[in-house]
Amino acid sequence: MVDIPLRCWCGTLAGVARDVSPDEGFRFVCYCTDCQAFARFLERPELLDDAGGTDIVQLPAGRVRFTQGLDVLGCVRFSEKVFRWYATCCRTPVANTAPRFPVIALLRPVMGPVTRDAALGPPRCRIYEASASGPLPASAPPPATARLIARRGYKLVQWRLRGLHRPNPFFDARTGRPRAEPTLRDPL
Repeated sequence: MVDIPLRCWCGTLAGVARDVSPDEGFRFVCYCTDCQAFARFLERPELLDDAGGTDIVQLPAGRVRFTQGLDVLGCVRFSEKVFRWYATCCRTPVANTAPRFPVIALLRPVMGPVTRDAALGPPRCRIYEASASGPLPASAPPPATARLIARRGYKLVQWRLRGLHRPNPFFDARTGRPRAEPTLRDPL
């Protein structure tokens, strides 16, 4: 297991994802329209692969901690389900979260210099490929299988039972409210 430094592009927001390994995280590529809208909102098309995919790793919330810059967190939503977090200082995408869901989905740009495949393993699957903006790259991971989804569900239960679902650095521990007021945007 390794610790992965977390940092926005300008260095104002910083932290760490602790005890990360391919077995303790769940890496995938998401082609949903909301992930694509997030890149457009941030004016960062280079965040997506050639087909509009976003490289994501899900970790238990309790493994992610910020040591500075929480005041620069911004939050946007393109649907009722997912909060998309970014550093307002330099528009670095940080993570996706969902209310009452014990997982943080860290986005590639916030992870410090780390060989992702070595620290996190290769992406296990792809999701929402029907929303891809172009042909999937030859290197795209396979579609999610029922077995893989069951394995992910098992991990979520394990994380909760081990108490790793708390604290969540994106929500106030006392009130449960998001640290930044989410704005609702049209995904188009």
